[in-house]
Amino acid sequence: MTFHENVTGARTMLFVPGNRPDRFAKAVDCGPDIVVLDLEDAVAPADKDQARENIRAWLDNGGTGIVRINDDNTSWWRDDLAMLAGRICGVMVPKVTRPDQVRRVVDVMPAEACVLPLMEMAAGIVDAPAICGVPGVTRAVFGNADLGRELGVNHADRDAMFFARAQVVMASRAAGIAAPVDGVTTAIEDLELVRADAEHAARLGFTGKLCLHPRQVKLVADAFGPSEEEVLWARSVVAAFTSGSMTAVGGEAVGKPIVARARRILDWIERGRVAGT
Repeated sequence: MTFHENVTGARTMLFVPGNRPDRFAKAVDCGPDIVVLDLEDAVAPADKDQARENIRAWLDNGGTGIVRINDDNTSWWRDDLAMLAGRICGVMVPKVTRPDQVRRVVDVMPAEACVLPLMEMAAGIVDAPAICGVPGVTRAVFGNADLGRELGVNHADRDAMFFARAQVVMASRAAGIAAPVDGVTTAIEDLELVRADAEHAARLGFTGKLCLHPRQVKLVADAFGPSEEEVLWARSVVAAFTSGSMTAVGGEAVGKPIVARARRILDWIERGRVAGT
C-alpha cells in the first residue's frame, strides 16, 4: 500500500505532540492507521523549534506520518513548511479559510505527498467546495474544536455542528477526493461518547476520525467498519442483483446506487478497510 492509499483509506489518525519524540514510535505501536505529528496546538511556543527538529529526525530516519503545521499567520509557518518541502509525507494545514493557503503548501510538496486542509474556521466551511477542489488536496479534515470556539457553541454538540460536517462531506465528494476525516472527541475518558461520535460521523459520510488518545483507536476503527447486519444485507443485495434490473430485497427496492453501496461494504471485508473514495 502506498503512502497516499494509507492516508485516503485511514479510519484512525492518532495525534502525538511533536515535542514528545519518545511517544512517536509508541503511537505507531498503538495501531492507528496513521499518526499525526503535531507542531500546532499540542506544542507550546517555546518548544516549537525543538518539536520541528524532532519531527525532522523522525522523517529522516524512515518514520512516516502526517505533520500538522502551524498556520500561516504565525512566525513558525515558513520554517515548518521548509522542513517538509519535497518530502513524501502528509501535511495537515490548519485554520484554512481560502484556497490559496492550501495551494502554497501543495506547490512545495511532491506529487506523492498528501495535503489535508483542516476545515475549522467558518470562512473555510463556507468555501469548502473551492478548498477541497484545489488540485493536490488529498483529503479534508473537520475541526470541531476551533469551529466551536469561533461560533460560540459547544464543539461537542452534534446538532450545532451538523451543517458544517455535512458541508465538508458534500464538498469532498463534489471535488472527487477521499471522504473526509471527522474531528476529535475531547472527552477522552468517555469511551461510549467516542463510539457514538464516530458512528454519527460515519452516518454522515465521514470515513475516519482524529484520535487524541490510544484508547480511542480501536473504538473508532470499529465504528467506521460495517456491522454484521450490514454485511449480511450487502451480500443479499449483491446476490439478488443478477439481471441488472431493479429488484427487491427484504421489501426494499434495489437498483444500481444501492448495489454500489453494498459492493463497497463487501470490498471493505476483502481489503480490511473502507476505500477513501
